Amino acid sequence: MIVVVMIGLLAAMALPSYQRVRANSQDKAISNNLRQLAGAAEQYYLENGVSTAASAALIGSDSTQYIKVINTVARESYNTNLTLGQPLTASGVAGVRTISYMN
Repeated sequence: MIVVVMIGLLAAMALPSYQRVRANSQDKAISNNLRQLAGAAEQYYLENGVSTAASAALIGSDSTQYIKVINTVARESYNTNLTLGQPLTASGVAGVRTISYMN
């Protein structure tokens, strides 16, 4: 009986720590996706002499696109239109958070 209680207590203490580590890992992966988008957008702006880009022009399997795929990790969604000097955002991260990256 005491062993069962001890295991329950250890699990209760470990769960919040695991959730923090998981959220931190998700945030890092999303920040990396935003950096990739920013880099692709910057290249697109320079090559085309524009200051806006649709994410569809940057992401895909076509040889003219800069990123093959953006893997989502927490049900997030990214900007569909990018503008030079405006932050890129991933919204709905795990249903509640938004992460921004300056473009």
